[in-house]
Amino acid sequence: MPDDPPIVLTAQNLTREFDGVKALDGFSFNLHRGEILGLLGANGAGKTTAMNMLLGLTTPTAGTIQVFGKELQQHRVEVLSRMNFSSAYTSLPGNLRVWQNLRVFARIYGVPEPKKRIAELLDLLEIGYLHDRVTGQLSAGESTRVNLCKALLNKPDLLLLDEPTASLDPDIADKVRKFVRRMQKEHNIAILYTSHNMRDIEEVCDRVIFLHKGRVVAEGTPEEIVNRSEQASLEDVFIKIARSGEVEE
Repeated sequence: MPDDPPIVLTAQNLTREFDGVKALDGFSFNLHRGEILGLLGANGAGKTTAMNMLLGLTTPTAGTIQVFGKELQQHRVEVLSRMNFSSAYTSLPGNLRVWQNLRVFARIYGVPEPKKRIAELLDLLEIGYLHDRVTGQLSAGESTRVNLCKALLNKPDLLLLDEPTASLDPDIADKVRKFVRRMQKEHNIAILYTSHNMRDIEEVCDRVIFLHKGRVVAEGTPEEIVNRSEQASLEDVFIKIARSGEVEE
């Protein structure tokens, strides 16, 4: 990046084997403060394994992870207190009201003035009207924005977003993209962003990494990768990598 901002997250030679099969194979990257980095690849490319490692849920077979300059495994609680995560595929307890779910997570993260913080975030995401709604009765778009509220409760320095616009209609997806960009610019958050929607990536990400069978096959800005591949669009690059594992002709 041009101003050489500090590195928030470093992964070195991450490898994870399951029954002799490498789901991730020597994966290395840096994520800088204020950067949105897209992690791309077809299903089975290794994205979920990488995310689980970065959250401390899966232990690498080999390799290291440093967050905020500290080894994740040795400083897990301290590091995770400054991170957060949102995924289209994880749900908050459906029997609780929205404010109750958010209050639980606010207590976990030790958020000061949780009632005020929750109200601020609900208003920011234009869902203040959901405050008393039962979480299990929300639409996909509403659930996504409530999950984003949860992910921002502790004002994280590092945010992991797993397909945040999956299953959303174009209007809500556009609002989510704009919101993510706004948070990045206003608060200088480092964001790791996965998506199968290439419009998401082109509009949101500063830089992208393509994985194929656990290995990095392309890295750069979306424009650089398209130009290097001589494909017509980033979506065409995605399809080519998914089918052949290669970028260039």
